[in-house]
Amino acid sequence: MSGLVQLSTSEADPAAAQTLADRVFAAIQDAIIKGELQAGSKMSEAELAARYGVSRGPLREALRRLEGRQLLSRIPHVGVRVMALSYAQLIEIYQVREVLESMAARLAATAMDDTQVQRLRQLLQLHEQQAELQEGRAYFQSEGDLDFHYRIVQGSGNKVLIQMLCGELYHRVRLYRYQFSVTEGRPHKAWQEHHRIVEAIAERDGEMAALLMQRHIAAARRNVEEHFAEPAEHDPMRSRV
Repeated sequence: MSGLVQLSTSEADPAAAQTLADRVFAAIQDAIIKGELQAGSKMSEAELAARYGVSRGPLREALRRLEGRQLLSRIPHVGVRVMALSYAQLIEIYQVREVLESMAARLAATAMDDTQVQRLRQLLQLHEQQAELQEGRAYFQSEGDLDFHYRIVQGSGNKVLIQMLCGELYHRVRLYRYQFSVTEGRPHKAWQEHHRIVEAIAERDGEMAALLMQRHIAAARRNVEEHFAEPAEHDPMRSRV
């Protein structure tokens, strides 16, 4: 397992333990997003402690935070389960994203200053350098400021939108965004759609930015629908969601 966390600081030190909890949190979150820990799968704390080479204290702090993001759920007397969204739940989230993120893009076109727009362009340049994207295998975006959609929503300046999308929905849908981006041809198309949205924002064309964002999320939703239209035996995502 590539997510093994090696201890390099004393766990007797609270600050060191917190840093270790951060590292374990990030490692498990990435494993969930990339499908290394599959949706719906169950694990005990003992299994996770052995897998990531960490003691129970930092592990439990990491698990508590992952539960808070609704990426894990705790099963009494059993362990933890990686959260899984049903097909209906996933489609509903994408439908909400189409509306709310198009609104965010419209607002961002007037709220973001030139420096923020330039940073969006730089972010896409950084994404373009990813080996996975260049090879057309996937389009991975780390969370927070390294996530294009997060940056747009933050740039809208609307606190309600920020809470609804960044504080709740994004953590639940990130694993599916990554895994469904593996579809042939989709990684490059998604990056190009991001680029066109940025240019509309740079032109201060809120209506065009909103339209392009709505089409972008709708294309991602259709990609999900096409995955679930495949027979379950040929689509491992469908069989475990």
